[in-house]
Amino acid sequence: MIPTTQVWSATDFFERLTASNKLAVEKGFRFVQVSGLEGLEQAVGAMQSTANFVFVVENAAGFTELDNSPRQRKIRSVFFAMRHKYGDMKARRQCMDIMAELFRQFCSVLIQQERRFEENMQYLDTRINMQEVSQHLIPGTAMCMFEIAVDTFINLEYDAREWITQQNN
Repeated sequence: MIPTTQVWSATDFFERLTASNKLAVEKGFRFVQVSGLEGLEQAVGAMQSTANFVFVVENAAGFTELDNSPRQRKIRSVFFAMRHKYGDMKARRQCMDIMAELFRQFCSVLIQQERRFEENMQYLDTRINMQEVSQHLIPGTAMCMFEIAVDTFINLEYDAREWITQQNN
């Protein structure tokens, strides 16, 4: 039987990064815990007390691969947002530049985390794409997002002891 691996908490990881990163602290980024994409409302509500925030959606997507190397992929979505004067495209561009730098700095820590994943038989997809979110989603707010995909190999060997009745095809 393959041992169970520890599930990585992107929420805990990015909350620690937000609190310990000099740029995030200097620019007043606040970590907001949300549940699901519906949690965007929670993040918007938090914007009344802070202009800039980071939030993570755990288990936003994923899949199980049934081939000869069965694995589960869990995808976590990470959002950065910065408020700016509505309609000020120069301010928006400055916000996007700051968030791109914050993304770069966070990725420098993810490289280190990748080694820890491998020690736990988990594998980070190193292709991490950051993209801008439509300015119409929250007017006066520059927002971007990226997704972290982590694969965990799983045991899909059939075990009759796990079933009340025997499975017939």
